[in-house]
Amino acid sequence: MMKFVIIFQSLYLQLMVTSIIIAVIVFCDAAFGVGDVIYAINAGGEAHIDSHGVHYRRDPLHGKIGTASDFGKQLIIGRVARSDQILYQTERYHHATFGYEIPVNKDGDYVLVLKFSEVYFSSPGMKVFDVVLNGVHTVVSELDIFSKVGKGVAHDEYIPFKVKGNKIIVNSEESAHDGKIKIEFVKGYRDNPKVNAILVMRGTVNQVPKLSPLPQAEEREDNSEGLAEKKASQIRRPSGPRSPNPYNTEDSSAMLPIFVAVGAFIPLLFCLCKL
Repeated sequence: MMKFVIIFQSLYLQLMVTSIIIAVIVFCDAAFGVGDVIYAINAGGEAHIDSHGVHYRRDPLHGKIGTASDFGKQLIIGRVARSDQILYQTERYHHATFGYEIPVNKDGDYVLVLKFSEVYFSSPGMKVFDVVLNGVHTVVSELDIFSKVGKGVAHDEYIPFKVKGNKIIVNSEESAHDGKIKIEFVKGYRDNPKVNAILVMRGTVNQVPKLSPLPQAEEREDNSEGLAEKKASQIRRPSGPRSPNPYNTEDSSAMLPIFVAVGAFIPLLFCLCKL
């Protein structure tokens, strides 16, 4: 009987531990998990599974349109884990407008994530272009990657949209939808449009893995706090009464010889007058 009780307690304990583990996994997946990945490609590069488990396929435009480049491999890309830097080190660019067609055939909320990194230019205003969705919606206007984050730093653009029947809705603007979306990188008057990677997820922006904060923003915050402390120290007054100015203090002992001399001179002057 005692042996049966021990076995029962052991099984019960194992069941409780398993239940707790499952609950934790479900909670973490709901709180921190990514949405349902519909499409993911590594533009200009090979297949890659990122640190969040997202499987990026090889660029489908390989050998078809534009130019694939891995020039960014000579850089260490900021704001992203070392294992995922390849997504921002390879890219596809073109001397004219180019794009990708992505099948999206179910109603619901989606997020388009466009990944960029400036790996060539070292000043703003050199590469500026637009991104248009389905030929109607300008979802990114005059993108200047260097101006936003600098050189060799990851930058993501998040574009939420909704599919409802035969319509696609972006920022309350509707357009016709035929079961796929087309993303175009529009050639402007400055250099060539490009993209490093593309991700489409079913869900909301909250379910999209985000990049770490910009180091520049943290430094600016630290600098502003330092300036505030410096300013406060400049206007700070010491506690206690103000010490008297020694040059404004009257010392009567210093005047005593003068008083004695004047007192002795007056009787002498009086006597001289009598003569």
